Amino acid sequence: MIRQFFVVAAAAAAFTATADMLVFKSGARLTGKVVRIEGGEIKFASDDVGEVKVSQDKVAELTTEAANTILYADKTKEDAVVCMTNGQYTASGKALDMGNVKAVNPEVETWHGSVNASAAAARGNTESETVTVLADLSRRWEKDRLAANFGYYFAQSGRNGVDKEKTEDRIVIGGQEDHFWANKVYSYVNGKYERDGINNLQYRYQIGTGLGYQWLDNEVFESTGKWSFSQEAGLTYIKEKYEHHADDDRCAFRYAHHLNWAPRWVDKLAFTHNLEYLPDTDDWADSYLLDTDVGFTYALIGAWQLIGKVEWDYNSNPPGSTKSSDFRYMLGLGYKW
Repeated sequence: MIRQFFVVAAAAAAFTATADMLVFKSGARLTGKVVRIEGGEIKFASDDVGEVKVSQDKVAELTTEAANTILYADKTKEDAVVCMTNGQYTASGKALDMGNVKAVNPEVETWHGSVNASAAAARGNTESETVTVLADLSRRWEKDRLAANFGYYFAQSGRNGVDKEKTEDRIVIGGQEDHFWANKVYSYVNGKYERDGINNLQYRYQIGTGLGYQWLDNEVFESTGKWSFSQEAGLTYIKEKYEHHADDDRCAFRYAHHLNWAPRWVDKLAFTHNLEYLPDTDDWADSYLLDTDVGFTYALIGAWQLIGKVEWDYNSNPPGSTKSSDFRYMLGLGYKW
C-alpha cells in the first residue's frame, strides 16, 4: 500500500513538473498545456477549466516545459521552449520579438471547406421552390494554395403545379492554384465554368493566369480583429455561347480581390467580399464582365454555421434581350470543417 502511494505521488509530481503554467496578474494560475499563441491571445488547455483563450495583457507569467513550434512571419519555423514574463517573450532563453512571429504552435494545415444550403417552398395560390447550394474546398501548403468552389441555383414558380416556370437555373464551378514565390507574392492559374438557363448562357469557360499579392494573411489586429486581403491581376481567355448566337471567344484583362474579416468584438462572426473584373483587351472601356459578392458567416453549434450572401453579376454587352445585371440572395445553414 505504501509502495503504491509513492508510485502515484511520483507520477503526479512528474506530471506537474512537465505541465505548462499560466499566471494571471491577479495572482490566479492555471496548469496544463499551451495550445497556441496568436494575435495577442494565448489559447491554453487547463487541467481544471478546460480550453480557454486569454489576452496576454492579463498574463504576468507563462512558462512551458516542452518545445513549441514558432512560425515566423517569413514562413520559417523553429522549435523552442517559449516563456513570457510581463509581456516579454523568450525562446529557449533568448529574447523573442513577437512582432516577427505569426503564431506559436500554429494550426496544422489541412483541407478546409464548407457546404451551405438554403431552400424555400410555397403552396396554395402560388406554388414555388427555391434551392441554393454553395460549396468550397481549400488547402494551404508552405508554397502553394489550392481553392475550389461550386454553386447551384434553382428556382421555379407558378399558380399551380402545371404552369411552373423556371426563374433561376444556374451552375458555377471554379478553381485556382497559387504558388508563392516570396512571402507575399504569388502566381496563379485559375479556371471557371458557368451555365445559366435563364440568361440563355449555354456555357462560359474561363482560363487565366497572373500575379497576386497577399497583403494580409490571417493577420490579427488588437483593435479590429483578424484580416485577410489579396489582390490579383492577369489575363483570362473566355469562350462562351448563348442560345441562338454563335460561339464567342476573346481575351480579357483580369483584376480581382478577396477580403475576409473576423471582427474582434463579435465572436464567431466573419465577413467576406470578393470581386472579379474582366474587361476585354480589344474594348476594355465598354465590354466587360463583373462578378462580386458580399456575405457573412456566424458559427452556431459545433461545425454548423449561419450564412448570408448577396451576389451581383454584370455583363456590359448581354446578347438579345438579356439584362445586364443579375442579383442573387442567400440565407441558409452550412457545415464547415
